[in-house]
Amino acid sequence: MPEWFRQRYLDLLGSIYIYNEHRGYTAIDRVLSAIRVRSPNDLALIAAVEKHRADERKHYLMFRRWFELRGTMPLFVDRACGHIDRFVEIMFRTGIDQLDTQRIIDSDDQFEKLCRVISLTEKRGFKQVEILLAHPLVRDDKVLMKILAIVHKDEPSHWAPYDGWLLHHQRRESTRWERAIDGFIHSELLFLKLPLLFLSPFLRRRADWPDAEDRVETGMPHVELA
Repeated sequence: MPEWFRQRYLDLLGSIYIYNEHRGYTAIDRVLSAIRVRSPNDLALIAAVEKHRADERKHYLMFRRWFELRGTMPLFVDRACGHIDRFVEIMFRTGIDQLDTQRIIDSDDQFEKLCRVISLTEKRGFKQVEILLAHPLVRDDKVLMKILAIVHKDEPSHWAPYDGWLLHHQRRESTRWERAIDGFIHSELLFLKLPLLFLSPFLRRRADWPDAEDRVETGMPHVELA
């Protein structure tokens, strides 16, 4: 297979991951805000979601380092490639940035729905990482394989707090409809958006990193990749 094909695939794969990891930890900030108001004494839940947030930030930094080692910037992909973006838009009829946090705080039903959406998104991510770890276009990139192995190890703890809340409060698990939406979003990306982006001559690279406008982060774990 031509090397340009492999490099284009990896470029696009890394760009989608770096978008989703950044979107993940910035969105979890809003979830944490809601939990701290709803359940200020549930320290175990808060700690578990804080760990989820820290892992997403760590994963983002690893993918950023991967691009830095390659000497290039990520391709510019947006919320159209964000699994959680699409899921929230469909389930709540609004974007993540416009999600009514106060409504989530005030309603057990809305918080329950959000927990199921996050849980399904994380489980989908876990399945995808397992596929990529065995993918022939990925396996020759040792740094990327190391990153994906770390993501694979971290992922199960990410859906645990949300499933735990649902179980503790005797709330229903994901519905057939929600699982169908999850599958549709994944198929839409895999079979429609990814090929279109791969072939697009207009797909440009980012001029800055996604976290350029984040608040200053301190105390983040360092993972040596190379």
